Amino acid sequence: MASYIFRRLLLMLPTLFGIVLVSFIIIQFVPGGPVERMIAQLQGHGGDATSRFTGGGSDVGASSMQSAVGQSSKYRGAQGLDPEFIKELEALYGFDKPAPERFWIMLKNYARFDLGQSYYRDIDVVDLVLEKMPVSISLGLWSTLIIYLVSIPLGIKKAVKDGTAFDFWTSAFIFFGYAIPAFMFAILLIVLFAGGRYWDLFPLRGLVSENWREMNFIQLALDYAWHMTLPILALVIHGFASLTLLTKNSFLDEINKQYVLTARAKGLSEKQVLYGHVFRNAMLIVIAGFPAAFIHIFFTGALLIEVIFSLDGLGLLGYESIMNRDYPVVLGTLYIFALIGLLMTIVRDVVYVLVDPRIDFEARAV
Repeated sequence: MASYIFRRLLLMLPTLFGIVLVSFIIIQFVPGGPVERMIAQLQGHGGDATSRFTGGGSDVGASSMQSAVGQSSKYRGAQGLDPEFIKELEALYGFDKPAPERFWIMLKNYARFDLGQSYYRDIDVVDLVLEKMPVSISLGLWSTLIIYLVSIPLGIKKAVKDGTAFDFWTSAFIFFGYAIPAFMFAILLIVLFAGGRYWDLFPLRGLVSENWREMNFIQLALDYAWHMTLPILALVIHGFASLTLLTKNSFLDEINKQYVLTARAKGLSEKQVLYGHVFRNAMLIVIAGFPAAFIHIFFTGALLIEVIFSLDGLGLLGYESIMNRDYPVVLGTLYIFALIGLLMTIVRDVVYVLVDPRIDFEARAV
């Protein structure tokens, strides 16, 4: 297993390179880069640089125009600005170098985990990500944990009682929860329990109260749970449906196989058959989806939840960075997301072996 993990770690390098390369290329063709935004602000247009920029990318530009001082510029919004000042802006944001050179510099920095500095926040990207990480960890970790703790036992129970009233009514509840988007359910929770129109039982913003420094450990834990109840509930209600049905169908498929009939014929109890034989095989497909489910909740699924409940996490950070053309943050967070996603696939394979020791990754090619 150790040599398999080592090979997978080596394969992560070209994968990360491809992700970073494609992302870097796409960014070159996004209109309204940081230089254009700064020019628009200086010209008094409130940062609406995209509409004033005629080119395809922030460093390739478009057709040259004559500025008010009679010299050419690749930025339409640069009319009336000193060309030397424009060059200083390009140097400030690193756009004074050719794209291949900038990409090579970025790769060398990423190898040292130096993700650069935010254009607008005056802080290193790594420090910025670490600052926002507690919110995303709280939402992603607790939501995923609760979803799995609820969905797997419920899916097993539905498989055992397939076709009964319990299966019918739980399925109705599951489909109802799945049909409502997480953000809609979050709004409903606010209306009901956060002072919207009925009860004012839970807070609407932050991970903890403002006086959290004055609390002891137990008070802080309770305050944290109080703040996170509604956001996590909104994610869990929508997220557990697909996993429950996946677990049910996986167990149903295994229950009907010959080895289960043989185990029952030997006189084993239903619990011994279910958890001693079926569980190990049926859980493989559930485990296979864990990395994708975790990454979805951890980074993307909680975006609107963060906005609705005023939680400043990685999802909101990534969205604001894209809108503000804060390229170091965009590329840096994408690099971290990709790295965590690839590591999670390795964790999945390790769990495969723990669940079913018959699986031997050493005997197969990666």
